[in-house]
Amino acid sequence: MKKYGIEKISVYPTALQLDLEVLANARGYDVEHMRKELMVEKRGVNPPWEDSVTMAVNAAKPMLTQEDIDSIGLLIVASETGLDGEKALSSWVLEHLGLPSTCRHFEVKIACYSGTAALKMAVGWLSSGMVRKGQKALVITTDESLNSIHRPWEYVCGGGSVALLLSDKPDFLELEVEKFGVYAHEVADVIRPLPWLETGNSEHSLFSYMEALAATYEDFELNVGVVDFETYFKYNIYHVPFSGISFRAHKLLMGMGSDADAAGILESFKKKVLPSISYSKDIGGTYGGSIFIALLATIDTVDDLVAEDRLGVFSYGSGSCAEFYCWKYTATSKEVAAKAGLKALIENRIKITVEDYEAMETQRELRIKEGDFTPNFDMVAGLYDKAYKGKGLLVYKGSKGFYREYAFS
Repeated sequence: MKKYGIEKISVYPTALQLDLEVLANARGYDVEHMRKELMVEKRGVNPPWEDSVTMAVNAAKPMLTQEDIDSIGLLIVASETGLDGEKALSSWVLEHLGLPSTCRHFEVKIACYSGTAALKMAVGWLSSGMVRKGQKALVITTDESLNSIHRPWEYVCGGGSVALLLSDKPDFLELEVEKFGVYAHEVADVIRPLPWLETGNSEHSLFSYMEALAATYEDFELNVGVVDFETYFKYNIYHVPFSGISFRAHKLLMGMGSDADAAGILESFKKKVLPSISYSKDIGGTYGGSIFIALLATIDTVDDLVAEDRLGVFSYGSGSCAEFYCWKYTATSKEVAAKAGLKALIENRIKITVEDYEAMETQRELRIKEGDFTPNFDMVAGLYDKAYKGKGLLVYKGSKGFYREYAFS
C-alpha cells in the first residue's frame, strides 16, 4: 500500500512584526492576561502591498525546484481571505509560480478547516487513479486578519501562508489516511459578512470549538477504536486561533481520555502541546495554516521523536467543520523542518511601531474596498527597501477598475 503525506513544507510569516506588549501598553491592556491566557507575544503584519496571493506565492516559491513545478498536477489554495467572488486565488498563484497549464486548480473555503479540507482532497486525488505518473499536489493556506484596531480580538490577529507539497514520498510527515474523526454543524460563531469585516461572538466560538473537539475525538474512537490518549499520541496539535486555546483543548481531551488530575493535565500540556505554539505565539492568527505551523514547531523544537511516532491533530473551522486525525513522524521529518527555516524567518522580520501598524491596517482596509488603489510604498521611510527590495518577493502593485497587478520585488 502506498504512503501519502507532506514531502515539503514552507511558511511565509510576513516580513513585518509588531510587539504585542508595546501594543498592550499603548491600549492600556492587561499584559499578564495577554501572556498567560492568550499566550501571545508578537504578530505578523501585512502592509498594503501584500495580500492572500502574494503570501501564497512567497510561501511556496522558496521550496519548489523546477522539477517540483513541472510535477504539480493539482493546486488547491485554502483561504477565507478571497479577493473575488468568482475568480479563484489559485489562478494568480498558478501564474506567478509558473505552474503547468495542465494543472487543475481551485480555491476552497471553510474557515480555518480549509487547510485540512484541501489536504484531504489532495491526498484523495493522489490515490484516485486520476494522476499522471510522478504528479504531485500543492496545497497552500493563505490568510490575513482584517482591520481590528481597538477590537477585543486585536491581540490574536496576524497573517501568513503555508505551502505543502504532497506526494507518495512523505519525507516530512506521513498521513494515516484511515484514522480520523469528523464533526460538522451549522453555527455563526465567526463570520466575514463583508470582505473588509470580520466579526462574531468570542464565547460562542470557544464553545463551538470545544464541542467540535469532543465530537471529533468521539468519532475518531468509533472509527479507530478506543485508545490510551496519553500513550497513543507522542504529541498533540490543536487548531491555534490563539496559542492559549491549546491548553483548554488539551484539558478537555485529557478529561475524556485519562484519569489525570489538574497537576497531571498541566504536566501533559507542557510536554506534549507547549512545543507546538513555539512559533504561533510570535506570528498570530494564520487561520487554515495554524495546525501546520504547530506541526512544524513541534518537530523543530523537540528531540525525542523517532520514526513511526504519532502526532494527533485537531482542525476546526468556524461555521463549522472539524476533524481529528493523525500524522506519523518519519526518519527525515527533522531534516525537512530545518530546511523550512521558520525560526530564522520570524526572527528576521522588520519591527514596526504601533503607529506604523495602525496606518497599515487602515490602508489595507482601503485596498479591500476600493476598485482603484495604489499602495503607498513610502508610508514608512525606508521600510520597503529594507524588507522587500531585491528579495524576489511577490508584491501587490495596485488595482485599476478592480484589475490587480503583481510584480516581484
